[in-house]
Amino acid sequence: MADSTERGTAILAIDHGTSGIKAALVAPDGQVLDHEYTATATQYLPGGGAEQDPQEWWDAVITTSRALISRWSAPLEQIRAVCVSSTFSSTVAVDRDGRHLGNSLTWMDSRGARYIHELMGGFPSISGYGVANLLRWIPRTGGGPTRSGKDDAAHVLLWKNEYPDLYRSTYKFLPSKDYLNLRFTGHFAASYDSITLFWVTDNRKVDRVRYDDGLIRRLGMDRSKLPELRPSTDVLGPVTDGVADQIGLARGTPVVMGSADHQAALVGSGAVRDFEGHIYVGTSSWVQCAVPFKKTDLFHSIASLPAAIPGRYQCVNEQDIAGGCLDFLLRDILYYKNRLLRGDPPENPYEDLDEIVSRVPAGSGKVIFTPWINGERTPVEDETLRGGLYNLSTTTNQEHILRAVFEGVAYNTRWSLGYVEKFIGRPMAALNMIGGGACSDVWCQIFADVLDREIRQVEAPRQANARGAGFIGAVGLGEMSFDDIPDRIRIRATYHPDPANRAIYDQLFGEFKRIYYANRDIFRRLNTT
Repeated sequence: MADSTERGTAILAIDHGTSGIKAALVAPDGQVLDHEYTATATQYLPGGGAEQDPQEWWDAVITTSRALISRWSAPLEQIRAVCVSSTFSSTVAVDRDGRHLGNSLTWMDSRGARYIHELMGGFPSISGYGVANLLRWIPRTGGGPTRSGKDDAAHVLLWKNEYPDLYRSTYKFLPSKDYLNLRFTGHFAASYDSITLFWVTDNRKVDRVRYDDGLIRRLGMDRSKLPELRPSTDVLGPVTDGVADQIGLARGTPVVMGSADHQAALVGSGAVRDFEGHIYVGTSSWVQCAVPFKKTDLFHSIASLPAAIPGRYQCVNEQDIAGGCLDFLLRDILYYKNRLLRGDPPENPYEDLDEIVSRVPAGSGKVIFTPWINGERTPVEDETLRGGLYNLSTTTNQEHILRAVFEGVAYNTRWSLGYVEKFIGRPMAALNMIGGGACSDVWCQIFADVLDREIRQVEAPRQANARGAGFIGAVGLGEMSFDDIPDRIRIRATYHPDPANRAIYDQLFGEFKRIYYANRDIFRRLNTT
């Protein structure tokens, strides 16, 4: 590693993902100079619960940041700011002293769905939403509380209805990014983008997002329990002296508001111009692009929502579990320890997966995997959906199944992409690909073939969120503009669709959608409590 004194300045970017905390030092050109990672746990509970411990997050922030800064040999003042990216729709309840009052309800927690169904229903209805509610929400927010129950709004309602003591004791409900900012600075605030999925803001003037008291009353929330709102590029305040000393930062280092993971990823992908798209494949996945207008597709859960870029919107269609399907496959199927398996998994099983999948012909012997192992958000919103393997036969082996998992995630992404392109009124000829899934050359090629689009594999794709947070921090300090970003993104490789695979993937994608329509009622009967 080169001596850090040769690097100039950097932003300390905190990338909080579902599986852990990454601290990174990001240079003005977008290069991630160094990074450190600590895993964090998720607790899955009956009825759709998925919780994490905010103290575990913070402990990981301290551990990773301290280790990273200890290797920085330049003057500490050259670490110019801190900027956080964190999971969208993971909610923390805190008291007046900033102490969390229990676990965070993550973006996978669907236990509040029943309260959204009750509040958002009505007659006449469209897709389960009462028309009166649609007229209330869509003009202001662009969307509305989703029936999956995985939004911040549903989390707050779950606490209010089932944990009333916690609700009464709460001073502020904070998005996870803003909880981490609170721990850094002592200030309670949320950014225009991170607050979105509380569904209580008027986003019509995207450069001046404000709370809507009517929507707050309709959801039965207390306005006083919501934080003040600020743009993503605002400086929230300095790191407290105690935290600065604990991790080794210079006292007075500013903290820029930062953004939720969706918005930071858009910035870090480099696709920041209107209608330029990117695909993220991590635990979840999404298709996303910046748009110059406010619009809503109610039927496929797409809306123009505030971006990290001031005055701009972005639209997204998010798949609930994507790369997480590989984790599930490795952890709970292939290397699930019982009497049939006592050995340890290989040190890097993902490299082995890539090698195996690369030698299986496209289409996996017509085996189809559906990746709905935690329900689905988009392109269909249904928390009762479940994953499955279809068309197994005596000629099917493990290798077909492994490739089918890779392809199934891509089929679902193709389904989402179609609606995003309809939303923006044009095809996206090329898509930047980021996230851990983009480290896989074979998966990038599968995406190119299944989507029939050019896939541009962004260099260091796992660092996209940290890079995005670094850019947002640098813009907040006035050291660059968002217009500079496309020239600062490096593309590692470009993957073109293989025409030889077009017919098989068109056929299997069609059957993939038919599996949903043929089985959705079965899933609903099996998985509705």
